[in-house]
Amino acid sequence: MTAHAATHPPAPLSAFDARGIVGVLTDIDDTLTTDGRLTPDAYSALCSLARAGIRVVPVTGRSAGWAHMVAKTWPVAAVVAESGGLYLYVDPADGRLHQRMHASAERVNADRARLRSCAQRVMAAVPGLAPASDNAYRLVDLALDYCEELPRVPPAEVERAMKMFRDAGFSARASSVHVNAWAGVFDKAPTALACLAERFGDAGPEAIARWAFIGDAPNDASMFAAFPNSVGVANILPHLASLPRPPAYVTRGASGEGFVEFARHLLAARAAVG
Repeated sequence: MTAHAATHPPAPLSAFDARGIVGVLTDIDDTLTTDGRLTPDAYSALCSLARAGIRVVPVTGRSAGWAHMVAKTWPVAAVVAESGGLYLYVDPADGRLHQRMHASAERVNADRARLRSCAQRVMAAVPGLAPASDNAYRLVDLALDYCEELPRVPPAEVERAMKMFRDAGFSARASSVHVNAWAGVFDKAPTALACLAERFGDAGPEAIARWAFIGDAPNDASMFAAFPNSVGVANILPHLASLPRPPAYVTRGASGEGFVEFARHLLAARAAVG
């Protein structure tokens, strides 16, 4: 199993030798979902991967509250949430939900107070931004809606908002629907890698090469860089120029259709090796 050269444009998914893949990390918004909805076909694809023994770990900018629901009700092995601020899992031994934060609760709470103050300044300066409706369920980061439930804010203004957060000492990334901002040194990939090592004992280049990641947006940049077997759904194509490292492969379908295509490709590769 070899990864496509990172300096090249993404190869078609058909070029991905997926034999030996044991796990999938997937973004949620506009990767699993389509126009904000999880389609029956996409959810069925998740279930098919789980039935085949392929672990699935969503890696999302969505809130801890969302991740709690996903971990408890979807066929997944763990969930990385809030752009890497924490991960959650249900222990199969006792059925209890556990979470691992990137820092102590005291540090996280102090950081969030500073972050909320900065967000007020950003919203005052960038018309059209508003607190995302899931902020009440977040434990670590903060999200500003720029198009999910509001008229779309122009890309240049989204960039200006992120610059304001960064100039104030915070991290900021744009998902397909939100500007996510946070304090502290974390991102999707470092927390995903910690989750794989701590939960499944998968650490080091050989182990990581047995996992594939699929995503759609600039806030997946650290995942595209960390996982050699990375895939973008077709709606990643307009964002390639903004990515330090593009995905190795790309699907023909966009959003949930692309995820279904990806899942079928993995399942066919598994069937081919018996």
